[in-house]
Amino acid sequence: MTLNLESPQGISAKDQAFFDQSCSGNEPYKLSPDSLPQPGVPRGEIIPYHWRSERIYPGVERDFWLYIPRQHDEAFPLNLMVFQDGASYLGPNVNAAAVFDNLIHSGEIPLMAGLFVNPGDRGPGNPTYGGKDNRSFEYDSLSDLYVRFLIEELIPEIEKRVHITHDPEGRGICGMSSGGICAFTAAWQRPDAFRKVVSHCGSFADIRGGNQYPALVRKTPARPLRVFLQTGQNDLDVIFGNWPIANQDMASALAYREYDFRFVLGLGGHTLKHGGAIFPDTLRWLWRPKTAQGSSA
Repeated sequence: MTLNLESPQGISAKDQAFFDQSCSGNEPYKLSPDSLPQPGVPRGEIIPYHWRSERIYPGVERDFWLYIPRQHDEAFPLNLMVFQDGASYLGPNVNAAAVFDNLIHSGEIPLMAGLFVNPGDRGPGNPTYGGKDNRSFEYDSLSDLYVRFLIEELIPEIEKRVHITHDPEGRGICGMSSGGICAFTAAWQRPDAFRKVVSHCGSFADIRGGNQYPALVRKTPARPLRVFLQTGQNDLDVIFGNWPIANQDMASALAYREYDFRFVLGLGGHTLKHGGAIFPDTLRWLWRPKTAQGSSA
């Protein structure tokens, strides 16, 4: 998933050329068997929804999907992972539902639901580059607005269908590009609701102030988060900033505050190809247990 550049208003030729190169998908990564349907593995159910917000983003509509594992027992609450740009994570670069099926079946991750959320259909677009959707406003803003949208609107809706844990240790959130910084912001703002973060090519850049995060993380006592960061050497270098450097700065800040984090720098660009290829191992790391003392096992 990339920034929505349909009918761009202000993108320079230099930035457009970098987008074209970085988003080309010319990367040495492919999915492993862990990301493909396997014989004998129960397949979860994927339920489509269409939602019109009446509270947080009034009048803004979107599609989202709920994944429920086949093994679910309604007597026990499911863990939850939320995905921004949900259709992309269900698509062939990640095959997130197949990864869930396989790793739940093998017992390598706990039973969990997946909430795959697309950005809002209309809004102010992206600063400088334009556009007509609500993606940048929702994802790049550093406020608690989007996480409140999840907590107050979408999660109660899926709880009509499935029992979801309210334990923040059992909730993760994931996204790519602006969806990646959004995942971090959601957990940063509401660690009482989400404590596991996956950011693929996260936009910790000066779009709506995201470049402030490394300094903010360093100056703030550590919050109880587990954070996975991924980017590539050929990720974006545009007017808003340099994505590889921004993600390295984030990793350095997390290390300074002694967070439970992992940073993976690959050879790719601004795509989900690398993040998708390592997604099964990412989930294994993200959902590994803690020791009795509270440190990572």
